[in-house]
Amino acid sequence: MRVVVLTGAGISAESGVATFRDSGGLWEGHDVEDVATPEGFARDPDLVHRFYDARRRGLALVAPNPAHAALAALEETLGEDLLVVTQNVDDLHERAGLRRVVHMHGELRRARCQACGARPAWDTDLQGAPPCPVCGRAELRPDVVWFGEVPYALEVIDRALTGCELFVAVGTSGAVYPAAGYVALAAHSGARTVELNLEPSAVSRYFDEVRTGPAVQLVPQWVAEVLG
Repeated sequence: MRVVVLTGAGISAESGVATFRDSGGLWEGHDVEDVATPEGFARDPDLVHRFYDARRRGLALVAPNPAHAALAALEETLGEDLLVVTQNVDDLHERAGLRRVVHMHGELRRARCQACGARPAWDTDLQGAPPCPVCGRAELRPDVVWFGEVPYALEVIDRALTGCELFVAVGTSGAVYPAAGYVALAAHSGARTVELNLEPSAVSRYFDEVRTGPAVQLVPQWVAEVLG
């Protein structure tokens, strides 16, 4: 059985990772336009670097939870028949043991060079203009897909969705495209669709089945069912 799992902020929130959206449209006191757009970076790169440097350092304070572990266990059985597509920029899936993960919105533990396009692994701060390890120019930015930018690996994701038999969304808001449209694409291709979420998302009505509750409970239960 070919399975695609889309994960969003909800799965990492249960590990203590701050979610991007809150009631005020801010992220820990910052306007989205200031820290999550190319224009914001052009206006104040130091602010943006401070913001993402803090997020990167914060990864050391969180750990994968049972939902991440359950998906890694599923991969051990399904192998290449499972693809996890995540909207999250943390590395909790990898730290849980997953190997086939597509980070459509980039990764905190990578930088991106605006000069040569390299995306080197990066664990330290970007503030202070460190040079790119590939071309030597000091034009590194966070490797995070901001509003107005094109997500990564869209063709890979589309191929997986059109060829899968089961599509599962975990902890997603259903408010950000193109990810919010993946349930429709998978369903159109004949896949069964399941949503596992703390509360119904903006696109819940398009799923064949919706289960509500914490990801740390729902995902291990669902994986146990799949593994029989």
